[in-house]
Amino acid sequence: MRIKFVLIVFVLVWISLLVRIYYISIQSNNYYESLASRNTIKFEYIPPIRGEILDRNKQPLAINKLGFKVQVAPHLSRKNGDLDVELHKIVSTLNFLDINKLRKVYIKKDSYYNHHFIDVVDFISYEDAIPVYSKMNLNENIKLLPSPKRYYPNKKLAAHIIGYVAKANKKDMKTNPIAKLTGSTGKSGIEKYYNDFLQGQPGEREIKVSAYNEEMQELSHKAPTEHQQIILALDLRLQQLIEELFKDKAGAVVVMDIHGEILAAGSYPEYDLNTFVSGISVPRWQELINDLDKPFTNKVVNGLYPPGSTIKTGLGLAYASSTKMSPWTKFDCQGSMTLGKNHRKFRCWKHAGHKQTDLIKAIRQSCDIYFYKGSLRVGIAEMSKQLTRFGLGKKTGVDLPNEYFGTVPNREWKMNKYGKPWYIGETLNSAIGQGYFLTTPMQIAQFTSLMATGKISKPHFVKNIGEKFFVPEYTEVLNEKQKKRLPLIQRAMWEVCNHPKGTATHYLNSKVKIAGKTGTAQVIGISQKTKKRLKEHELAYVKRSHAWFTTYGPYKDPQYIVTVLVEHGGHGGQAAGPMVSKIYNFLLEHKYIKK
Repeated sequence: MRIKFVLIVFVLVWISLLVRIYYISIQSNNYYESLASRNTIKFEYIPPIRGEILDRNKQPLAINKLGFKVQVAPHLSRKNGDLDVELHKIVSTLNFLDINKLRKVYIKKDSYYNHHFIDVVDFISYEDAIPVYSKMNLNENIKLLPSPKRYYPNKKLAAHIIGYVAKANKKDMKTNPIAKLTGSTGKSGIEKYYNDFLQGQPGEREIKVSAYNEEMQELSHKAPTEHQQIILALDLRLQQLIEELFKDKAGAVVVMDIHGEILAAGSYPEYDLNTFVSGISVPRWQELINDLDKPFTNKVVNGLYPPGSTIKTGLGLAYASSTKMSPWTKFDCQGSMTLGKNHRKFRCWKHAGHKQTDLIKAIRQSCDIYFYKGSLRVGIAEMSKQLTRFGLGKKTGVDLPNEYFGTVPNREWKMNKYGKPWYIGETLNSAIGQGYFLTTPMQIAQFTSLMATGKISKPHFVKNIGEKFFVPEYTEVLNEKQKKRLPLIQRAMWEVCNHPKGTATHYLNSKVKIAGKTGTAQVIGISQKTKKRLKEHELAYVKRSHAWFTTYGPYKDPQYIVTVLVEHGGHGGQAAGPMVSKIYNFLLEHKYIKK
Protein backbone atom coordinates (compact mmCIF):
# COMPACT_ATOMS: atom_id res chain seq x y z
CA MET A 1 0.00 0.00 0.00
CA ARG A 2 2.80 2.36 0.87
CA ILE A 3 4.63 1.53 -2.35
CA LYS A 4 1.47 2.39 -4.38
CA PHE A 5 1.12 5.71 -2.57
CA VAL A 6 4.76 6.63 -3.27
CA LEU A 7 4.37 5.65 -6.93
CA ILE A 8 1.20 7.77 -7.26
CA VAL A 9 2.93 10.80 -5.72
CA PHE A 10 5.96 10.22 -7.96
CA VAL A 11 3.78 10.05 -11.08
CA LEU A 12 1.80 13.17 -10.10
CA VAL A 13 4.98 15.15 -9.52
CA TRP A 14 6.33 14.18 -12.93
CA ILE A 15 3.05 14.95 -14.62
CA SER A 16 2.96 18.46 -13.03
CA LEU A 17 6.57 19.04 -14.09
CA LEU A 18 5.82 17.95 -17.66
CA VAL A 19 2.72 20.21 -17.76
CA ARG A 20 4.80 23.15 -16.56
CA ILE A 21 7.55 22.45 -19.07
CA TYR A 22 4.95 22.27 -21.83
CA TYR A 23 3.41 25.59 -20.76
CA ILE A 24 6.75 27.40 -20.55
CA SER A 25 8.25 26.03 -23.75
CA ILE A 26 5.18 25.98 -25.98
CA GLN A 27 2.16 27.82 -24.58
CA SER A 28 4.17 30.86 -23.38
CA ASN A 29 6.32 31.02 -26.47
CA ASN A 30 4.51 34.03 -27.94
CA TYR A 31 4.75 35.94 -24.67
CA TYR A 32 8.50 35.41 -24.32
CA GLU A 33 9.05 36.09 -27.99
CA SER A 34 7.30 39.43 -27.47
CA LEU A 35 9.53 40.22 -24.50
CA ALA A 36 12.63 39.29 -26.49
CA SER A 37 11.41 41.45 -29.35
CA ARG A 38 10.97 44.42 -27.06
CA ASN A 39 14.52 43.92 -25.85
CA THR A 40 15.91 43.94 -29.40
CA ILE A 41 13.46 46.09 -31.42
CA LYS A 42 13.07 49.77 -30.60
CA PHE A 43 10.92 52.59 -32.01
CA GLU A 44 12.24 56.15 -32.26
CA TYR A 45 10.15 59.20 -33.16
CA ILE A 46 11.55 61.76 -35.61
CA PRO A 47 10.63 65.36 -34.70
CA PRO A 48 8.97 67.28 -37.56
CA ILE A 49 10.18 70.68 -38.79
CA ARG A 50 7.66 73.44 -38.15
CA GLY A 51 5.81 74.96 -41.09
CA GLU A 52 6.46 78.52 -42.24
CA ILE A 53 4.08 81.50 -42.08
CA LEU A 54 4.02 83.81 -45.12
CA ASP A 55 2.13 86.95 -46.06
CA ARG A 56 -0.24 87.09 -49.06
CA ASN A 57 2.70 87.93 -51.38
CA LYS A 58 4.72 84.95 -50.06
CA GLN A 59 6.98 87.19 -48.00
CA PRO A 60 8.28 85.35 -44.89
CA LEU A 61 6.76 86.18 -41.52
CA ALA A 62 7.92 83.13 -39.52
CA ILE A 63 10.60 80.76 -40.81
CA ASN A 64 13.12 78.24 -39.53
CA LYS A 65 16.71 79.38 -39.27
CA LEU A 66 19.25 76.65 -40.08
CA GLY A 67 21.68 75.85 -37.29
CA PHE A 68 23.11 73.04 -35.22
CA LYS A 69 22.88 71.58 -31.75
CA VAL A 70 25.83 70.23 -29.76
CA GLN A 71 25.57 66.81 -28.14
CA VAL A 72 27.92 65.02 -25.73
CA ALA A 73 28.08 61.27 -25.07
CA PRO A 74 26.35 60.04 -21.89
CA HIS A 75 28.02 58.58 -18.77
CA LEU A 76 31.24 60.60 -19.01
CA SER A 77 32.98 60.45 -15.65
CA ARG A 78 32.97 63.63 -13.62
CA LYS A 79 35.38 62.22 -11.04
CA ASN A 80 38.08 61.37 -13.57
CA GLY A 81 37.60 64.65 -15.38
CA ASP A 82 36.45 63.05 -18.66
CA LEU A 83 33.43 65.34 -18.84
CA ASP A 84 35.46 68.52 -18.36
CA VAL A 85 37.94 67.41 -21.02
CA GLU A 86 35.20 67.10 -23.62
CA LEU A 87 33.45 70.30 -22.55
CA HIS A 88 36.75 72.16 -22.72
CA LYS A 89 37.19 70.98 -26.31
CA ILE A 90 33.76 72.41 -27.18
CA VAL A 91 34.37 75.76 -25.48
CA SER A 92 37.86 76.16 -26.96
CA THR A 93 36.37 75.67 -30.43
CA LEU A 94 33.20 77.70 -29.85
CA ASN A 95 34.59 80.31 -27.48
CA PHE A 96 31.30 82.16 -27.01
CA LEU A 97 29.94 79.25 -24.95
CA ASP A 98 30.12 79.04 -21.15
CA ILE A 99 31.63 75.79 -19.82
CA ASN A 100 29.82 76.11 -16.49
CA LYS A 101 26.43 76.29 -18.19
CA LEU A 102 27.27 73.30 -20.39
CA ARG A 103 28.31 71.25 -17.35
CA LYS A 104 25.12 72.17 -15.50
CA VAL A 105 22.93 71.11 -18.44
CA TYR A 106 24.83 67.84 -18.92
CA ILE A 107 24.64 66.82 -15.25
CA LYS A 108 20.91 67.55 -15.16
CA LYS A 109 20.19 65.35 -18.19
CA ASP A 110 22.71 62.54 -17.59
CA SER A 111 21.27 59.31 -16.21
CA TYR A 112 22.31 55.70 -15.82
CA TYR A 113 19.28 54.70 -17.90
CA ASN A 114 19.96 57.18 -20.69
CA HIS A 115 22.08 55.84 -23.55
CA HIS A 116 21.49 58.71 -25.96
CA PHE A 117 23.82 61.63 -26.57
CA ILE A 118 22.88 64.63 -24.44
CA ASP A 119 21.99 68.07 -25.87
CA VAL A 120 24.18 70.64 -24.14
CA VAL A 121 23.59 73.46 -26.65
CA ASP A 122 20.20 73.72 -28.38
CA PHE A 123 21.28 76.02 -31.17
CA ILE A 124 24.34 77.61 -32.72
CA SER A 125 24.14 79.44 -36.00
CA TYR A 126 25.07 77.91 -39.34
CA GLU A 127 27.84 80.50 -39.74
CA ASP A 128 29.42 79.56 -36.39
CA ALA A 129 29.09 75.81 -36.84
CA ILE A 130 30.28 75.18 -40.40
CA PRO A 131 33.96 76.19 -39.89
CA VAL A 132 34.33 73.73 -36.98
CA TYR A 133 31.85 71.06 -38.08
CA SER A 134 34.37 68.51 -39.37
CA LYS A 135 36.79 68.97 -36.50
CA MET A 136 34.15 68.50 -33.80
CA ASN A 137 32.55 65.48 -35.43
CA LEU A 138 35.91 63.66 -35.47
CA ASN A 139 35.54 63.37 -31.71
CA GLU A 140 33.51 60.24 -30.89
CA ASN A 141 32.12 61.88 -27.74
CA ILE A 142 30.81 65.03 -29.47
CA LYS A 143 28.19 65.46 -32.16
CA LEU A 144 27.00 68.47 -34.18
CA LEU A 145 23.54 67.77 -35.58
CA PRO A 146 21.19 69.98 -37.65
CA SER A 147 18.72 71.86 -35.45
CA PRO A 148 16.27 74.44 -36.87
CA LYS A 149 15.29 77.46 -34.79
CA ARG A 150 12.18 79.62 -35.23
CA TYR A 151 13.06 83.01 -36.65
CA TYR A 152 11.00 86.12 -37.31
CA PRO A 153 12.77 88.11 -40.05
CA ASN A 154 10.63 91.22 -39.54
CA LYS A 155 11.28 91.22 -35.78
CA LYS A 156 8.41 93.18 -34.20
CA LEU A 157 6.27 93.76 -37.29
CA ALA A 158 2.76 92.31 -36.76
CA ALA A 159 4.11 90.71 -33.57
CA HIS A 160 0.77 90.26 -31.82
CA ILE A 161 -0.81 88.70 -34.90
CA ILE A 162 1.97 86.25 -35.83
CA GLY A 163 2.73 85.34 -32.22
CA TYR A 164 5.83 83.37 -31.24
CA VAL A 165 7.20 79.92 -30.54
CA ALA A 166 9.03 79.24 -27.29
CA LYS A 167 10.24 76.34 -25.17
CA ALA A 168 7.47 74.00 -24.11
CA ASN A 169 6.74 73.77 -20.39
CA LYS A 170 5.45 70.72 -18.48
CA LYS A 171 1.82 71.65 -19.14
CA ASP A 172 2.49 71.97 -22.88
CA MET A 173 4.19 68.60 -22.98
CA LYS A 174 1.40 66.94 -21.03
CA THR A 175 -1.31 68.11 -23.42
CA ASN A 176 0.77 67.93 -26.60
CA PRO A 177 3.13 64.92 -27.07
CA ILE A 178 4.73 66.53 -30.12
CA ALA A 179 5.83 69.49 -27.98
CA LYS A 180 7.66 67.00 -25.77
CA LEU A 181 9.45 65.68 -28.85
CA THR A 182 10.34 69.05 -30.41
CA GLY A 183 10.82 70.93 -27.13
CA SER A 184 8.85 73.95 -28.36
CA THR A 185 5.29 75.06 -29.09
CA GLY A 186 3.27 78.07 -30.26
CA LYS A 187 2.63 80.43 -27.36
CA SER A 188 0.57 83.25 -28.89
CA GLY A 189 -1.04 84.58 -32.05
CA ILE A 190 -1.24 82.53 -35.24
CA GLU A 191 1.61 80.36 -33.97
CA LYS A 192 -0.63 79.19 -31.11
CA TYR A 193 -4.02 79.16 -32.84
CA TYR A 194 -2.75 76.95 -35.69
CA ASN A 195 -0.10 75.13 -33.66
CA ASP A 196 -1.49 71.64 -34.38
CA PHE A 197 -1.15 72.22 -38.12
CA LEU A 198 2.17 74.09 -38.09
CA GLN A 199 3.98 71.60 -35.85
CA GLY A 200 3.25 68.68 -38.20
CA GLN A 201 3.37 65.01 -37.23
CA PRO A 202 6.43 63.02 -36.12
CA GLY A 203 8.07 60.34 -38.21
CA GLU A 204 9.12 56.96 -36.86
CA ARG A 205 12.15 54.65 -37.06
CA GLU A 206 12.07 50.96 -36.17
CA ILE A 207 15.56 49.85 -35.21
CA LYS A 208 17.29 46.74 -33.91
CA VAL A 209 19.47 47.30 -30.84
CA SER A 210 21.94 45.25 -28.84
CA ALA A 211 21.71 44.33 -25.17
CA TYR A 212 23.72 47.53 -24.55
CA ASN A 213 21.06 49.61 -26.36
CA GLU A 214 23.38 50.22 -29.31
CA GLU A 215 21.78 50.55 -32.73
CA MET A 216 22.51 47.62 -35.01
CA GLN A 217 20.08 47.95 -37.91
CA GLU A 218 17.23 50.18 -39.17
CA LEU A 219 14.22 47.98 -39.97
CA SER A 220 11.77 50.65 -41.18
CA HIS A 221 11.53 54.41 -41.62
CA LYS A 222 8.47 56.67 -41.82
CA ALA A 223 9.19 60.31 -42.67
CA PRO A 224 7.57 63.04 -40.55
CA THR A 225 4.79 65.25 -41.90
CA GLU A 226 6.46 68.65 -41.82
CA HIS A 227 6.93 72.06 -43.48
CA GLN A 228 3.15 72.61 -43.41
CA GLN A 229 2.78 76.16 -44.66
CA ILE A 230 0.27 78.86 -43.76
CA ILE A 231 -0.33 81.92 -45.94
CA LEU A 232 -1.91 84.91 -44.21
CA ALA A 233 -4.02 87.58 -45.87
CA LEU A 234 -1.68 90.20 -44.37
CA ASP A 235 0.24 92.52 -46.69
CA LEU A 236 3.68 93.13 -45.20
CA ARG A 237 3.96 96.49 -47.00
CA LEU A 238 0.77 97.78 -45.40
CA GLN A 239 1.92 96.51 -42.01
CA GLN A 240 5.14 98.51 -42.43
CA LEU A 241 3.17 101.65 -43.32
CA ILE A 242 0.93 101.28 -40.25
CA GLU A 243 3.95 100.68 -38.01
CA GLU A 244 5.36 104.03 -39.21
CA LEU A 245 2.00 105.74 -38.60
CA PHE A 246 1.93 104.40 -35.02
CA LYS A 247 5.47 105.49 -34.19
CA ASP A 248 5.49 106.82 -30.60
CA LYS A 249 1.77 106.02 -30.29
CA ALA A 250 -0.17 103.26 -28.55
CA GLY A 251 -3.34 101.61 -29.82
CA ALA A 252 -4.61 99.20 -32.43
CA VAL A 253 -5.71 99.00 -36.06
CA VAL A 254 -7.70 96.58 -38.22
CA VAL A 255 -7.87 96.71 -42.02
CA MET A 256 -10.38 94.14 -43.26
CA ASP A 257 -12.30 93.53 -46.46
CA ILE A 258 -16.07 93.18 -46.30
CA HIS A 259 -15.74 89.40 -46.51
CA GLY A 260 -13.72 89.27 -43.29
CA GLU A 261 -10.24 88.86 -44.80
CA ILE A 262 -7.80 90.92 -42.71
CA LEU A 263 -5.23 92.73 -44.82
CA ALA A 264 -3.43 94.31 -41.86
CA ALA A 265 -3.81 94.51 -38.11
CA GLY A 266 -1.61 95.62 -35.30
CA SER A 267 -1.35 96.28 -31.60
CA TYR A 268 1.06 99.02 -30.56
CA PRO A 269 3.67 99.24 -29.22
CA GLU A 270 5.08 95.96 -30.49
CA TYR A 271 8.05 93.82 -29.38
CA ASP A 272 10.70 91.70 -31.11
CA LEU A 273 9.32 88.16 -31.40
CA ASN A 274 12.82 86.65 -31.54
CA THR A 275 13.27 87.64 -27.89
CA PHE A 276 11.05 84.76 -26.79
CA VAL A 277 12.32 81.90 -28.99
CA SER A 278 15.29 80.95 -26.79
CA GLY A 279 13.92 82.38 -23.56
CA ILE A 280 13.55 85.98 -22.40
CA SER A 281 15.62 87.50 -19.61
CA VAL A 282 13.89 88.48 -16.36
CA PRO A 283 14.79 92.21 -16.69
CA ARG A 284 13.38 92.36 -20.25
CA TRP A 285 10.21 90.52 -19.16
CA GLN A 286 9.69 92.95 -16.29
CA GLU A 287 10.20 95.85 -18.67
CA LEU A 288 7.49 94.55 -21.00
CA ILE A 289 4.84 93.77 -18.39
CA ASN A 290 5.40 97.02 -16.47
CA ASP A 291 5.25 99.30 -19.52
CA LEU A 292 2.20 101.58 -19.21
CA ASP A 293 1.47 101.19 -22.93
CA LYS A 294 1.04 97.38 -22.45
CA PRO A 295 3.21 96.15 -25.36
CA PHE A 296 2.64 92.52 -24.39
CA THR A 297 -1.18 92.79 -24.67
CA ASN A 298 -2.75 92.01 -28.05
CA LYS A 299 -5.06 95.01 -28.06
CA VAL A 300 -6.77 93.88 -31.27
CA VAL A 301 -8.65 91.11 -29.42
CA ASN A 302 -7.62 91.52 -25.76
CA GLY A 303 -7.78 95.28 -25.38
CA LEU A 304 -11.09 96.32 -23.78
CA TYR A 305 -12.02 99.96 -24.32
CA PRO A 306 -15.15 102.10 -23.99
CA PRO A 307 -16.34 102.36 -27.61
CA GLY A 308 -17.50 105.94 -27.18
CA SER A 309 -19.49 107.36 -30.07
CA THR A 310 -18.55 104.56 -32.49
CA ILE A 311 -21.66 102.66 -31.33
CA LYS A 312 -23.98 105.54 -32.23
CA THR A 313 -24.43 104.12 -35.73
CA GLY A 314 -25.79 100.80 -34.44
CA LEU A 315 -27.73 102.50 -31.65
CA GLY A 316 -29.19 104.94 -34.18
CA LEU A 317 -30.33 101.96 -36.25
CA ALA A 318 -31.93 100.43 -33.15
CA TYR A 319 -33.68 103.74 -32.35
CA ALA A 320 -34.91 104.25 -35.92
CA SER A 321 -36.34 100.74 -36.19
CA SER A 322 -38.01 100.67 -32.76
CA THR A 323 -41.68 101.39 -32.05
CA LYS A 324 -40.74 104.30 -29.76
CA MET A 325 -38.99 106.52 -32.32
CA SER A 326 -38.67 107.17 -36.03
CA PRO A 327 -35.67 108.38 -38.09
CA TRP A 328 -37.29 111.82 -38.17
CA THR A 329 -37.75 112.19 -34.42
CA LYS A 330 -35.96 115.34 -33.27
CA PHE A 331 -34.54 116.30 -29.89
CA ASP A 332 -33.40 119.72 -28.77
CA CYS A 333 -29.74 119.85 -27.71
CA GLN A 334 -28.78 122.82 -25.51
CA GLY A 335 -25.38 121.40 -24.54
CA SER A 336 -26.58 119.53 -21.44
CA MET A 337 -29.59 118.00 -19.74
CA THR A 338 -30.50 117.10 -16.18
CA LEU A 339 -31.94 113.88 -14.85
CA GLY A 340 -33.57 112.74 -11.62
CA LYS A 341 -34.34 114.41 -8.29
CA ASN A 342 -30.70 115.38 -7.84
CA HIS A 343 -30.71 117.09 -11.24
CA ARG A 344 -27.61 115.19 -12.33
CA LYS A 345 -26.13 116.91 -15.35
CA PHE A 346 -25.38 114.99 -18.55
CA ARG A 347 -23.35 117.02 -21.02
CA CYS A 348 -23.00 117.01 -24.77
CA TRP A 349 -19.43 117.32 -26.05
CA LYS A 350 -20.45 120.63 -27.68
CA HIS A 351 -20.95 123.19 -24.93
CA ALA A 352 -23.28 125.40 -27.02
CA GLY A 353 -25.37 122.40 -28.11
CA HIS A 354 -26.61 121.23 -31.52
CA LYS A 355 -30.16 122.67 -31.26
CA GLN A 356 -32.87 120.65 -33.10
CA THR A 357 -31.26 117.33 -34.03
CA ASP A 358 -32.52 114.32 -35.96
CA LEU A 359 -30.85 110.94 -36.55
CA ILE A 360 -28.56 111.88 -39.45
CA LYS A 361 -27.43 115.13 -37.82
CA ALA A 362 -26.89 113.34 -34.50
CA ILE A 363 -24.50 110.84 -36.11
CA ARG A 364 -22.86 113.42 -38.36
CA GLN A 365 -22.05 115.75 -35.46
CA SER A 366 -22.04 113.05 -32.76
CA CYS A 367 -24.66 114.76 -30.62
CA ASP A 368 -24.76 113.15 -27.16
CA ILE A 369 -28.06 114.71 -26.11
CA TYR A 370 -29.91 113.03 -28.99
CA PHE A 371 -28.69 109.62 -27.84
CA TYR A 372 -29.34 110.39 -24.16
CA LYS A 373 -32.93 111.31 -24.83
CA GLY A 374 -33.41 108.46 -27.28
CA SER A 375 -32.20 105.98 -24.66
CA LEU A 376 -34.87 107.20 -22.24
CA ARG A 377 -37.51 106.33 -24.81
CA VAL A 378 -36.14 103.02 -26.06
CA GLY A 379 -34.73 101.72 -22.77
CA ILE A 380 -31.58 99.80 -21.86
CA ALA A 381 -33.17 96.36 -22.44
CA GLU A 382 -33.87 97.03 -26.13
CA MET A 383 -30.58 98.90 -26.61
CA SER A 384 -28.60 96.02 -25.15
CA LYS A 385 -30.56 93.41 -27.10
CA GLN A 386 -30.00 95.11 -30.47
CA LEU A 387 -26.32 95.95 -29.95
CA THR A 388 -25.65 92.37 -28.90
CA ARG A 389 -27.38 91.15 -32.07
CA PHE A 390 -25.10 93.50 -34.00
CA GLY A 391 -22.04 91.63 -32.69
CA LEU A 392 -20.96 93.59 -29.62
CA GLY A 393 -20.37 91.84 -26.31
CA LYS A 394 -19.48 88.55 -28.00
CA LYS A 395 -16.49 86.98 -29.72
CA THR A 396 -16.05 87.75 -33.43
CA GLY A 397 -14.62 84.27 -34.08
CA VAL A 398 -11.35 85.63 -35.49
CA ASP A 399 -8.53 83.09 -35.69
CA LEU A 400 -6.50 84.35 -32.73
CA PRO A 401 -6.39 82.68 -29.31
CA ASN A 402 -8.09 83.98 -26.14
CA GLU A 403 -10.35 86.57 -27.78
CA TYR A 404 -12.28 88.66 -25.23
CA PHE A 405 -16.06 89.08 -25.17
CA GLY A 406 -16.37 92.72 -24.15
CA THR A 407 -19.45 94.03 -22.32
CA VAL A 408 -22.82 95.35 -23.47
CA PRO A 409 -24.29 96.28 -20.07
CA ASN A 410 -27.90 95.97 -18.92
CA ARG A 411 -29.85 95.34 -15.72
CA GLU A 412 -29.32 91.59 -15.64
CA TRP A 413 -25.62 91.89 -16.38
CA LYS A 414 -25.06 94.35 -13.54
CA MET A 415 -27.05 92.31 -11.04
CA ASN A 416 -25.17 89.13 -11.96
CA LYS A 417 -21.76 90.80 -11.81
CA TYR A 418 -22.13 93.24 -8.92
CA GLY A 419 -25.41 92.29 -7.22
CA LYS A 420 -26.61 95.88 -7.59
CA PRO A 421 -29.62 97.49 -9.30
CA TRP A 422 -29.45 99.44 -12.54
CA TYR A 423 -29.80 103.24 -12.46
CA ILE A 424 -31.35 105.33 -15.21
CA GLY A 425 -28.18 107.43 -15.45
CA GLU A 426 -26.31 104.28 -16.49
CA THR A 427 -28.66 103.97 -19.45
CA LEU A 428 -27.56 107.43 -20.61
CA ASN A 429 -23.88 106.57 -20.17
CA SER A 430 -24.36 103.38 -22.19
CA ALA A 431 -26.03 105.38 -24.98
CA ILE A 432 -22.73 107.13 -25.73
CA GLY A 433 -20.54 104.06 -25.26
CA GLN A 434 -19.32 104.93 -21.78
CA GLY A 435 -19.90 103.54 -18.28
CA TYR A 436 -19.64 99.75 -18.20
CA PHE A 437 -19.56 99.45 -22.00
CA LEU A 438 -16.40 97.72 -23.29
CA THR A 439 -15.39 96.53 -26.76
CA THR A 440 -12.31 95.36 -28.64
CA PRO A 441 -11.04 96.96 -31.87
CA MET A 442 -11.84 93.71 -33.71
CA GLN A 443 -15.47 93.92 -32.56
CA ILE A 444 -15.75 97.52 -33.75
CA ALA A 445 -14.31 96.55 -37.16
CA GLN A 446 -16.86 93.74 -37.50
CA PHE A 447 -19.64 96.06 -36.26
CA THR A 448 -18.66 98.63 -38.92
CA SER A 449 -18.75 95.92 -41.58
CA LEU A 450 -22.36 95.28 -40.58
CA MET A 451 -23.17 98.98 -40.99
CA ALA A 452 -21.54 98.93 -44.43
CA THR A 453 -23.08 95.76 -45.83
CA GLY A 454 -26.01 94.71 -43.64
CA LYS A 455 -24.25 91.41 -42.79
CA ILE A 456 -21.80 90.29 -40.12
CA SER A 457 -18.71 88.70 -41.64
CA LYS A 458 -16.41 86.44 -39.66
CA PRO A 459 -12.93 88.01 -39.57
CA HIS A 460 -9.94 85.83 -40.41
CA PHE A 461 -6.19 86.19 -40.90
CA VAL A 462 -5.48 82.96 -42.77
CA LYS A 463 -5.83 82.96 -46.54
CA ASN A 464 -4.49 79.45 -47.17
CA ILE A 465 -3.79 76.69 -44.68
CA GLY A 466 -1.85 74.12 -46.64
CA GLU A 467 -3.89 73.49 -49.79
CA LYS A 468 -7.14 74.65 -48.16
CA PHE A 469 -8.54 78.13 -48.84
CA PHE A 470 -10.50 79.99 -46.17
CA VAL A 471 -14.19 80.21 -47.04
CA PRO A 472 -15.98 83.46 -45.99
CA GLU A 473 -18.76 83.16 -43.41
CA TYR A 474 -21.66 85.59 -42.96
CA THR A 475 -24.49 86.02 -40.49
CA GLU A 476 -27.78 87.81 -41.26
CA VAL A 477 -28.86 89.72 -38.14
CA LEU A 478 -30.94 92.67 -39.38
CA ASN A 479 -34.73 92.44 -39.51
CA GLU A 480 -36.65 93.84 -42.48
CA LYS A 481 -37.27 97.21 -40.84
CA GLN A 482 -33.60 97.60 -39.97
CA LYS A 483 -32.59 96.76 -43.53
CA LYS A 484 -34.86 99.58 -44.77
CA ARG A 485 -33.37 102.05 -42.24
CA LEU A 486 -29.73 101.07 -42.85
CA PRO A 487 -29.24 103.47 -45.85
CA LEU A 488 -30.00 106.36 -43.47
CA ILE A 489 -27.17 105.24 -41.18
CA GLN A 490 -24.84 104.88 -44.15
CA ARG A 491 -25.76 108.38 -45.35
CA ALA A 492 -25.03 109.77 -41.89
CA MET A 493 -21.65 107.97 -41.84
CA TRP A 494 -20.84 109.53 -45.23
CA GLU A 495 -21.63 112.98 -43.80
CA VAL A 496 -19.28 112.31 -40.85
CA CYS A 497 -16.45 112.20 -43.39
CA ASN A 498 -17.68 114.59 -46.10
CA HIS A 499 -20.20 117.14 -44.75
CA PRO A 500 -18.69 120.53 -43.74
CA LYS A 501 -19.86 119.87 -40.17
CA GLY A 502 -18.88 116.21 -40.08
CA THR A 503 -16.65 115.30 -37.12
CA ALA A 504 -13.96 113.82 -39.39
CA THR A 505 -14.24 115.89 -42.59
CA HIS A 506 -11.48 118.41 -41.90
CA TYR A 507 -8.93 115.75 -40.90
CA LEU A 508 -9.17 113.62 -44.05
CA ASN A 509 -7.23 113.69 -47.30
CA SER A 510 -8.22 110.28 -48.61
CA LYS A 511 -8.40 109.72 -52.36
CA VAL A 512 -11.26 107.32 -51.65
CA LYS A 513 -14.71 108.58 -50.66
CA ILE A 514 -15.29 106.95 -47.30
CA ALA A 515 -17.95 106.80 -44.60
CA GLY A 516 -17.32 106.34 -40.90
CA LYS A 517 -17.81 107.32 -37.30
CA THR A 518 -15.47 109.03 -34.88
CA GLY A 519 -15.41 108.30 -31.17
CA THR A 520 -13.87 109.92 -28.13
CA ALA A 521 -13.89 107.49 -25.22
CA GLN A 522 -13.28 109.09 -21.84
CA VAL A 523 -10.94 107.32 -19.43
CA ILE A 524 -11.75 109.55 -16.44
CA GLY A 525 -15.06 110.81 -15.04
CA ILE A 526 -16.02 114.48 -15.07
CA SER A 527 -17.16 115.96 -11.79
CA GLN A 528 -20.64 117.48 -11.58
CA LYS A 529 -18.96 120.59 -10.16
CA THR A 530 -16.94 121.13 -13.30
CA LYS A 531 -18.46 124.00 -15.24
CA LYS A 532 -16.02 124.13 -18.13
CA ARG A 533 -14.38 121.00 -19.47
CA LEU A 534 -10.69 121.11 -20.29
CA LYS A 535 -9.78 120.43 -23.91
CA GLU A 536 -8.09 117.12 -24.60
CA HIS A 537 -4.66 118.64 -25.29
CA GLU A 538 -4.84 120.47 -21.93
CA LEU A 539 -5.09 117.18 -20.01
CA ALA A 540 -2.21 115.01 -18.86
CA TYR A 541 -1.50 112.21 -21.36
CA VAL A 542 -2.96 109.38 -19.27
CA LYS A 543 -6.16 111.40 -18.66
CA ARG A 544 -6.82 112.11 -22.32
CA SER A 545 -9.62 110.20 -24.01
CA HIS A 546 -8.99 107.30 -26.37
CA ALA A 547 -9.52 108.30 -30.01
CA TRP A 548 -11.59 106.03 -32.27
CA PHE A 549 -12.21 106.29 -35.99
CA THR A 550 -13.92 103.40 -37.77
CA THR A 551 -14.71 103.58 -41.47
CA TYR A 552 -15.62 101.80 -44.68
CA GLY A 553 -14.93 102.64 -48.28
CA PRO A 554 -15.62 103.40 -50.99
CA TYR A 555 -18.95 104.76 -49.77
CA LYS A 556 -21.02 103.69 -52.78
CA ASP A 557 -19.28 100.32 -53.16
CA PRO A 558 -18.01 99.15 -49.75
CA GLN A 559 -14.90 97.01 -50.07
CA TYR A 560 -12.75 97.62 -46.99
CA ILE A 561 -13.13 98.43 -43.30
CA VAL A 562 -10.46 100.49 -41.54
CA THR A 563 -10.72 100.82 -37.76
CA VAL A 564 -8.14 102.79 -35.79
CA LEU A 565 -7.83 103.31 -32.05
CA VAL A 566 -5.23 105.72 -30.67
CA GLU A 567 -4.87 105.42 -26.91
CA HIS A 568 -5.11 108.82 -25.19
CA GLY A 569 -5.29 110.37 -28.65
CA GLY A 570 -8.10 112.80 -27.80
CA HIS A 571 -10.51 113.52 -30.64
CA GLY A 572 -11.09 110.56 -32.96
CA GLY A 573 -11.05 112.46 -36.26
CA GLN A 574 -8.04 114.58 -35.41
CA ALA A 575 -5.90 111.72 -34.02
CA ALA A 576 -6.84 108.98 -36.49
CA GLY A 577 -8.12 110.82 -39.60
CA PRO A 578 -4.71 111.33 -41.26
CA MET A 579 -3.76 107.72 -40.48
CA VAL A 580 -6.96 106.35 -42.00
CA SER A 581 -6.46 108.52 -45.10
CA LYS A 582 -2.99 107.08 -45.73
CA ILE A 583 -4.27 103.54 -45.34
CA TYR A 584 -7.04 104.09 -47.92
CA ASN A 585 -4.57 105.75 -50.28
CA PHE A 586 -2.36 102.66 -49.99
CA LEU A 587 -5.33 100.40 -50.76
CA LEU A 588 -6.12 102.46 -53.84
CA GLU A 589 -2.52 102.74 -55.08
CA HIS A 590 -1.96 98.99 -54.72
CA LYS A 591 -5.23 98.20 -56.50
CA TYR A 592 -6.96 96.59 -53.53
CA ILE A 593 -9.78 99.08 -53.99
CA LYS A 594 -11.35 99.03 -57.41
CA LYS A 595 -13.13 102.25 -58.29
